Amino acid sequence: MTSQQIRQQFLDFFKSKEHLIVPSAPIVLKDDPTLMFSNSGMTQFKDYFLGYKTPKSPRISDTQKCLRVSGKHNDLDDVGRDTYHHTMFEMLGNWSFGDYFKKEAIGWAWELLTEVYGIPKENIYVTIFEGDASENLERDQEAYNFWKEHIDESRIINGNKKDNFWEMGDSGPCGPCSEIHVDLRTAEEKAQISGLDLVNNDHPQVVEIWNLVFMEFNRKADGSLERLPAKHVDTGMGFERLCMALQGKSSNYDTDVFTPLIAKVEALSGKKYTGILEDEKDIAIRVVVDHIRAVSFAIADGQLPSNGGAGYVIRRILRRAISYSYRFLGMKEPFLYQLVEVLNNQMGGFFPEIMKQRTLVSEVIKEEENSFLRTIETGLVRLDNIINETLKKGEKNLPGEQVFELYDTFGFPADLSRIIAEEKQLTVDEQGFEAEMAKQKQRSKKDSAAKVYDWVVLEERPETFVGYDQLAAETYITRYRKIENKDGEFYQIVLSQSPFYPEGGGQIGDTGVLIPSYAPHFDISQPDMYNIKDNPDVIQVLDTKKENNLIVSLINELPKDAGAIFYAKVEAKNRRNTQANHSVTHLLHEALREVLGTHVEQKGSFVGPEYLRFDFSHFSKMTEQELALVEEKVNTKIKENILLEEHRSIPIAEAMERGALALFGEKYGDSVRMIQFGTSRELCGGTHVKSTGEIGHFKIISESSTAAGIRRIEAISGDQSAEYFKNLETQLAELSRVLKSKDLAKSVEKLMSENAALKAEVESLKKEKAQSETANWKNDFTEQNGKKLLVKKVSLEAGSVKDIVFQLKKEVPNSITVIISDAGEKPMITVGVSPDLEGQYHAGNIVKELAKEIQGGGGGNPGFATAGGKNLAGIDQAVARAMEM
Repeated sequence: MTSQQIRQQFLDFFKSKEHLIVPSAPIVLKDDPTLMFSNSGMTQFKDYFLGYKTPKSPRISDTQKCLRVSGKHNDLDDVGRDTYHHTMFEMLGNWSFGDYFKKEAIGWAWELLTEVYGIPKENIYVTIFEGDASENLERDQEAYNFWKEHIDESRIINGNKKDNFWEMGDSGPCGPCSEIHVDLRTAEEKAQISGLDLVNNDHPQVVEIWNLVFMEFNRKADGSLERLPAKHVDTGMGFERLCMALQGKSSNYDTDVFTPLIAKVEALSGKKYTGILEDEKDIAIRVVVDHIRAVSFAIADGQLPSNGGAGYVIRRILRRAISYSYRFLGMKEPFLYQLVEVLNNQMGGFFPEIMKQRTLVSEVIKEEENSFLRTIETGLVRLDNIINETLKKGEKNLPGEQVFELYDTFGFPADLSRIIAEEKQLTVDEQGFEAEMAKQKQRSKKDSAAKVYDWVVLEERPETFVGYDQLAAETYITRYRKIENKDGEFYQIVLSQSPFYPEGGGQIGDTGVLIPSYAPHFDISQPDMYNIKDNPDVIQVLDTKKENNLIVSLINELPKDAGAIFYAKVEAKNRRNTQANHSVTHLLHEALREVLGTHVEQKGSFVGPEYLRFDFSHFSKMTEQELALVEEKVNTKIKENILLEEHRSIPIAEAMERGALALFGEKYGDSVRMIQFGTSRELCGGTHVKSTGEIGHFKIISESSTAAGIRRIEAISGDQSAEYFKNLETQLAELSRVLKSKDLAKSVEKLMSENAALKAEVESLKKEKAQSETANWKNDFTEQNGKKLLVKKVSLEAGSVKDIVFQLKKEVPNSITVIISDAGEKPMITVGVSPDLEGQYHAGNIVKELAKEIQGGGGGNPGFATAGGKNLAGIDQAVARAMEM
């Protein structure tokens, strides 16, 4: 049975049990501040379990892409070193939201595994929650009784809280769970030791494949448990492990989930995969084929590698794969990008995003490979300097803090440092390295640490967003909670009617004020007449975000009477400029597609009051003509003063039929909001101008690259655009005054011509000086055994030094010239070897050796070579080393 058939049979089975089959949510989470990635099948259903949304069906089934590389669920270090851990994996799941419970979940799991998939019953073990006295939780006798109907009691195992009480996180829905394990060992192995003794003991052939979670409780922030108003079922079955069981393999990597990728790696690297667990080559291949899946799907879902947040995690995974292939497969050139097509052929049918984005994914991975391979080469030079310094001191232990700096600052793999050190009969100071690693983790933990208290509910009221239609509203605080972090103590509040737009879709969250009705002289019927400046009762709203479908505003102190009536007011100028920038991103998107082609797709954005940033797919730098044309098209639409057509709730199918653009990596519901300005139609939840004329004017400030195949435009509009042109006028007036001319172009041309003439005169004088120096230096060569050597420490710039060295090479036979300069506060070494000695000496090799003294690098040919560095203090050592050589 192929992996595609296994996946399809699961979905078909639960469809027959009246489950709605839904697509996988994106692996990258955009609107969940508590998670970067979907790390379990239930992630996309959190709002249903928490009661913030109603599911479209009480029974749902799917296969969900998951990623586990950080936090509580971190499998990264295990990947490649065993047969069953992965960064990205599929989680097959079936869900009940207040519908069926333990009896049906257990019965259907047994039916699917034994009757549909045909797993022998005697190979299956199950666990149930044994209870926990400290939590006042009893043994899950109900689950035990239902399992008894299907499986022998001797194979029902009690499990502790760690293994058999599932929790979403530190707080949230939770409950006892029942794991299903399969014993895949041979009959001989089973005869030697019972599977009972190997369950939950990390045995590679006695593995958990399915977990049935029975959500009955809610874990509060104070650690206490309360009963949920309804009981839910949340199950997750590891697709890769299931394939291993059904295909009769002893490793996930031997299934057809991975074998096509392994075959491609074998063909590209020339290395044969043998499946040996401890073989470094095989570990590297497993790492590569696992990591390429995680990275490819993350990029396809809209997350590009970067230096922060989720992007850093993706870059880290990719660099781990590159490092392993560089060290153990001998791959010194990019090759991982060629695996994307294989992945597309395998999974494109079920996950169309990889098919539609495969060109972009390949290009991004290829560029990241090129960049990191350059990092490795640069790191090798730096490591060589550390090794030489260590050897000079007569020591055998590389300083741990320096090896950590290579890893942390320059991205050079620590394992590679250790391997190279061993080749030189050296070791790494592991204690020092681990101490630096601990300091970094502590810093990160301190930066991100926040204590979040439970919500205090003041009154049950509907909580709605009114900010599309109004910038102010009479409202109540329905709930609040305290937050403590490195910046102090804050409060989050939820309003019954909130005009504050929560951060999302690239648009920043609104700020503003909250005026209580008890404030002196405040008239709720005429709030705009109230002076809020320096009034102690007025509360500043610092930011607004969305969490679990709630609009949460941040304030730094609670009002004296949190139960009062409040007047919530958005900071109007910021909102006006922000929504102008948001609307113009839609016009920009359309103009880019018209000028560059329909391959252009939005890949990210930032929309604030000061400027906008728009990332899009395109594979070359835009020309000045293209930028000018895009600007012209956008400003034409602004001048036309096109009215906004807002379709606040439209079926997604209808929106797509009308030509609306949707973003890859976004999760859309059945009904969506479509924003239309003439021919521009996009699915969008942000705030917008009522007509394009409100934007004022659009000006592109810069166009650059952020990753392979991704360009970035930064631009301004509205008030900032007006300020930009006002500043230009001021600068032009000042230039006109300084140049004493109104014809600025003519005056600048004259200055440039005069400057060119002066430069030519200076170059001529330099050459004369160089010739003079050459004549003087001819007498400074020292001679030994018929060969001449000149080592000089000077402060001349590079051009003059080059002229001198070439002149001396030509005029002084049997000579080697070494000039070490400190011009411009940067050390530089230049070496020249006369033609008659080029067979015996190589300038490039000499300069590489000397460059170690100035912490630099360089090279050249046998007759001439140069090197730059950063250590001015090493110049004297370089002079001494040159004399010694």
